[in-house]
Amino acid sequence: MQKRHFYIVLLVFTGVLSSGWGFFGHQQINRLAVFTLPPEMIGFYKKNIRYISEAAVNPDRRRYTVADEAARHYLDVDHYGDSALYKMPRYWKDAVTRYTEDTLKAYGIVPWHINTMYFRLRDAFMLRDPAKILLHSAELGHYIADAHVPLHTTENYNGQLTGQEGIHGFWESRLPELFAGNYDFFTGRAAYITNPQLAAWKAIEGSHLHLDSVLLLEKRLTKKFGEKKFSFETKGKQTIKVYSVEFSKAYHKALNGMVEQRMRDAIKMIGDFWYTAWVDAGQPDLKALIDYVPTEAELAQRKKSLDDWKAQRFNVRPEADD
Repeated sequence: MQKRHFYIVLLVFTGVLSSGWGFFGHQQINRLAVFTLPPEMIGFYKKNIRYISEAAVNPDRRRYTVADEAARHYLDVDHYGDSALYKMPRYWKDAVTRYTEDTLKAYGIVPWHINTMYFRLRDAFMLRDPAKILLHSAELGHYIADAHVPLHTTENYNGQLTGQEGIHGFWESRLPELFAGNYDFFTGRAAYITNPQLAAWKAIEGSHLHLDSVLLLEKRLTKKFGEKKFSFETKGKQTIKVYSVEFSKAYHKALNGMVEQRMRDAIKMIGDFWYTAWVDAGQPDLKALIDYVPTEAELAQRKKSLDDWKAQRFNVRPEADD
């Protein structure tokens, strides 16, 4: 895990912070996912849309302070060799058997963690616990969004192996901040996902297939722009070095809608996961939860019933609260 911890130190000194779409992107993606939901769900989510948006960045806030958090945001597919994208086991137990848990955590677990978060959200719906529904919805949205970033699928996550340091924050933060105002975010209504684990892998597949273009196009334009690649901007009382607007426009155009499409796909998948968890929980009445604050005794009794049901049906032990 040392490489990811070194990365944040490096970025502090260079004045660039990469955090998976940046705060702006994550908040926008979660907010827009709310509007994909059906009438039975959207009232509850719209009532809490500020929380859903703001809490989208909480996993990044604890990324460098919680021991197991960093690995949940990425998967270094290329570490596992040629054709790994197609050969890696899709299910956690199979992957642990092949690679060991320590290896998986060293090189990222985002598709498997998305599946874990789906089950946590489903259980929160079953418990009719408004606070947990919102918490797990917001954080599940974060991990799904991260899985849609090409640079979250490679050991060369910041271009540090190809002399392109800074490209991570450039692609996922500066480009959306400059151009998202012109994006079309209409995705249609959320749909049921038959297999959430395989759906999470579809996001990884789509991202990794874009990786070569992300790196190659930036390198070509760097040669063309030379010193005009960067400029300086004043934010508050600070003047910082940034990718110039001209270079950003050229790169954004060369990507041919990639950033917009990955954001749109993330929005749709988040809505799909929220909807699927709700359906799989038996479609509880969310309108009744809008102003409902359950007592600790009520939640404890429901959790005991849920744990007993899981033990009888699946022979599993209760999961500890995260």
